[in-house]
Amino acid sequence: MDFRGKKYERGSNWSDPEVVELLQLWADESVQIELESCLRNQHVFNRIAEVLREKGIHRTGDQCREKIKKMKLEYRRIKDNSKAPRGGRTWKFYEVMDRVLTSRPALAYGSLSGSMMAQQVLQGSMVESYHHQFTSSALPFGHSQHPELMEIKCEEVNSDDHSLTPEPPQAMPYQQGSPEEQEMERAFLERAQNDSPISRVEIPIETSVSPSGFSEPNMANSSRIQNVVPRPGFSALHRLRKKRKGQRMRDPLDDLLLKTLTSQRAMEERFLQMEERRFQRDLDVEERRMQLEQRRFELEREHEFRMFNVFAQMLSILKQSHSGSSSSVAMPQGLDFSQALSEIEGMRGRGSNLQEMRLRPLAKRRVDVHSFCNPSGFQRSPYLSARGNFASAFQGSTEEGYKAYHADKYDEDKNPNGIINFGTSENKLCFDLMSKRLTQADMNLMDPSLLQYPDWKGHLFLREEVARFLTYYCKAPAPLKAENVIVLNGCGSLFSALATVLCDPGEAILIATPCYGGITQSIFLYGNVKLVYVYLDSKITGTSTRPFQLTVEKLEKALQDAQAEGVTVRALILLNPQNPLGDIYSLSELRDYLEFAKRHELHVIVDEIYMLSVFDESATFHSVLGMDRLPDPQRTHVMWGITKDFAVSGIRFGTLYTENQDVVNAVASLCYFHGVCGPVQHKVAQLLRDRDWINQVYLRANHARLKAAHTYVTDELKTLGVPFLNRNAGFFVWIDFRKYLKTGTFEEELLLWKRFLDNKVLLSCGKAFECSEPGWFRIIFSDKTHRLQLGMQRIRKVLEEREQEILAEEKEQPCQSDQDGKADSTDEVIFVSRHQDPLCASSSSLGDLIGLLQQQMRSSDWLQKNTAEQFAQEKPEIYDVFSKLVGKQ
Repeated sequence: MDFRGKKYERGSNWSDPEVVELLQLWADESVQIELESCLRNQHVFNRIAEVLREKGIHRTGDQCREKIKKMKLEYRRIKDNSKAPRGGRTWKFYEVMDRVLTSRPALAYGSLSGSMMAQQVLQGSMVESYHHQFTSSALPFGHSQHPELMEIKCEEVNSDDHSLTPEPPQAMPYQQGSPEEQEMERAFLERAQNDSPISRVEIPIETSVSPSGFSEPNMANSSRIQNVVPRPGFSALHRLRKKRKGQRMRDPLDDLLLKTLTSQRAMEERFLQMEERRFQRDLDVEERRMQLEQRRFELEREHEFRMFNVFAQMLSILKQSHSGSSSSVAMPQGLDFSQALSEIEGMRGRGSNLQEMRLRPLAKRRVDVHSFCNPSGFQRSPYLSARGNFASAFQGSTEEGYKAYHADKYDEDKNPNGIINFGTSENKLCFDLMSKRLTQADMNLMDPSLLQYPDWKGHLFLREEVARFLTYYCKAPAPLKAENVIVLNGCGSLFSALATVLCDPGEAILIATPCYGGITQSIFLYGNVKLVYVYLDSKITGTSTRPFQLTVEKLEKALQDAQAEGVTVRALILLNPQNPLGDIYSLSELRDYLEFAKRHELHVIVDEIYMLSVFDESATFHSVLGMDRLPDPQRTHVMWGITKDFAVSGIRFGTLYTENQDVVNAVASLCYFHGVCGPVQHKVAQLLRDRDWINQVYLRANHARLKAAHTYVTDELKTLGVPFLNRNAGFFVWIDFRKYLKTGTFEEELLLWKRFLDNKVLLSCGKAFECSEPGWFRIIFSDKTHRLQLGMQRIRKVLEEREQEILAEEKEQPCQSDQDGKADSTDEVIFVSRHQDPLCASSSSLGDLIGLLQQQMRSSDWLQKNTAEQFAQEKPEIYDVFSKLVGKQ
């Protein structure tokens, strides 16, 4: 087998006997001289390989050469770095290599008169010529190349490792672009063109002595420079070729990699900046939370101080009564907390505005309701009738606010300084759910019957679906009938139609206030039907157990006052859940109201449009349709629509359910003016039919979002110390801003409303709901979080400014007890108004103090937090003394 053909085959593994044979041949003095004296020494290793094959060792010249190079590198590494071989063991061939390399002859070369002279230094003697001293007979194998054709070259050591020989200082410093570099490059180019011994020796060559004692030229060609010249100072030509080669072989992916790394670094820097901003924002939020907690803690402590103060005054009065003091006041027999509170509120008096309103005749009060809506400077138009002129002027503060809102509507991107609408009762939390459901395939139907005139009461398929829907969600004891269902374009149209068919012009309908103000416009503009208001108070009087509670006694009194003035009342309107209070009537209350209406032969119009918007599980809604027996089914009419419960106020759809066929036919005759288009009827029927989606997807998400928004707004109000009604239905919170009014009048209320509007937040004032007490406002919380946050910030700003103004005025005046119109609500009103301070009262009876104590207790959870069991655990000694004292009594 011919191994010479495999020129670049790298050596296989060598056994120790093979290495010994190789070293014996390579260490021969004649072989060393030839290797040192020739430029190309491959033929020497080829002859060594032939000798080895004769001895049975089949290796090629390349393998022999590579093995020697590796052994020389190993030797130099050990010798130059003074390191032991790998594994800490002694290298068995180190002594042989050291003996050969330290005694290797060194050759010096120089140029004289344009010719080459070789000088060999061997043990201090000069050898005149190479071929005279070392002939072929002195070698174990013959010479294959004439000495005159030999080129000067040290053997190559191609390795990826760094050179192991010590780096001598550079004899000639090199700078890129210097004259030396240009001269050397020109010399190498001439050498490439004239490949002769004379042209090659014209290049100046410097030598360096290796540690082993042999001399190696510093510069001969690129491979020699790589081994001998100190790194990184390569020869000019080698570096130039390497640079050009690098430019030729430059991969376009390098630029892409560079750009990628640059982008990654920029992204990392951006991420760090965002993290810093997020961390700062978290710190700000935490600081804000701590401030809120601190303020809440101060309010709670203030409330506890008031309660203890009341306790102290009560104990003082009891002590004086027990000692027989003439100044004591005995507790009246049969006095309960509600009556005591009523008396103390009565002693303080009511606002002059409220007194005047109560003392006015009913007819005059009804006129005032509409005169409030007339703009100043109104002029009668000759082109309109009296009714047309009145309709043209029928707009109140709500219309003014809506006009300003639509002219400057808030938009997060386009108009961030616009007006935020907290006045329109719309659910803006579920647009994503409804838009997805209303655009599904089953909603898109364009049947010819839907494009034609329908039954004016509504398509039969829709009325059947409405009947099934109300049967299920109203928990009707028996299935409701489709023939009793009427469909109109919204509940406002239903109010107009019912007022028209149930009342004659000039007659009236009974309704409790505060109430939704749009009802007034709905029943008056078309049918000329007026409203008789049953004014509800924030104070607990008579049989009331909560603020603004509707009772039969109040209904009876309002009806008697109207009849005394010659006003005919035909119907009663009930809002359940109530707007704007959020009250949910119990079954017993509903039965009482219906029994009252039956006794007086009144129709009852029950508006249950917020039926599915009860967002707290602790509150239970009871529909009139769910009652086992209606006192007067022929005079009971129930309204409902999808506008509120399904967050689609833009789709005008309302439905009426009544068992009175005369009412059905009369209202159906007006449906021609208030019909719903066919495609919308199909969509609504499909929506009401999808019971699984409503129960599992929509209602769950809607209730959770409403509850979260309600919690946020009420927490903000608690932080501000503003009283409000705590209810769990609808989209609104009824807020008590009376302490921010200077005089407690509706004029002051309107000024505060305009101040909110000037600060780009729209609220609804109490006058728009015919509230009898100035200072109450309705806020809509069913909105997105970012709008709620910004809106509450604007409200806070107005209230803080207003509070500073009031405090500045109070500093100029002493503490007074004439808190007209600022009596605090009890029960579900959270946080007592700061204007009420028992220390300011000049005199107090025991009944007054008991009523005040009840008010404080109902507006606080102090008793729930401070129980007797908890007190016994915290202070057992005091509790034992107290228990013994109670036992003795």
